[in-house]
Amino acid sequence: MLLAIDVGNTFIVLGVFAGERLEAEWAVHTDPRKTLDEYGLLFTSLLERSGFSRRQVTAVTIASSVPPLLPTLEWMCQKYFHLKPLVIGPGVRTGMMIRYDNPREVGADRIVGAVAAFEKYGGPLIVVDFSTAIILDAISARGEYLGGVIAPGIDVSADALFQFAAKLPRIELAKPERALARNTVHAMQSGIIFGFAGMVDELVERMAAELDPRRQGCKVVATGEQAELLAGECATIQHYDPYLALNGLRIIYDRHQAARGGR
Repeated sequence: MLLAIDVGNTFIVLGVFAGERLEAEWAVHTDPRKTLDEYGLLFTSLLERSGFSRRQVTAVTIASSVPPLLPTLEWMCQKYFHLKPLVIGPGVRTGMMIRYDNPREVGADRIVGAVAAFEKYGGPLIVVDFSTAIILDAISARGEYLGGVIAPGIDVSADALFQFAAKLPRIELAKPERALARNTVHAMQSGIIFGFAGMVDELVERMAAELDPRRQGCKVVATGEQAELLAGECATIQHYDPYLALNGLRIIYDRHQAARGGR
């Protein structure tokens, strides 16, 4: 089995694949202070509680948005799984051309999501990732990564309101019944949920006009930990796919192995 590890700023998402089938997935909080043993015991415990053994894992692949945590996870893989992981980054064959001023600036998380989305939905395509930041990525009809937009995430913005506005409380992020609120909590929920949905729709419209001027069918896919909450409020989003990053890791791992076999 393949163990895929997607390291985000807020969550680490793990999945185990048997061939192309995702057998199980988990999400844990990202904590750079944890040791390799703490992560090793946590990951192996999750596997065992789902009925898997660490010995069933024959390969590991990692995409990380948190560089300081990467060495810890690499050492963890070698100690607990006796495997050297494939780390997605410069030099790894992804099958996707990167049309960016400096391709090394593009986070691995953005590439794995783009690869999986194009594989499943085709292009032209926009991927909206609702995570710590809200990231929109554009993929051409030929499957080229073209760049995108980075905006503050809803958790970051909600925390900023609580921290810097003395009279505003920390709130649960939930959809209010209507936009016109009659109390402070609902007013904040309305501003965050409907406000961010409007921002995403506007950005998608602008990007789609540049990506697909003839309007021949630009697809829009949402993913990320906050996508389930926000995607339904966005008029432009057509698909919700929570496992894009994990599937992208699997696809890139398979392509890397095929390339090595070819050599």
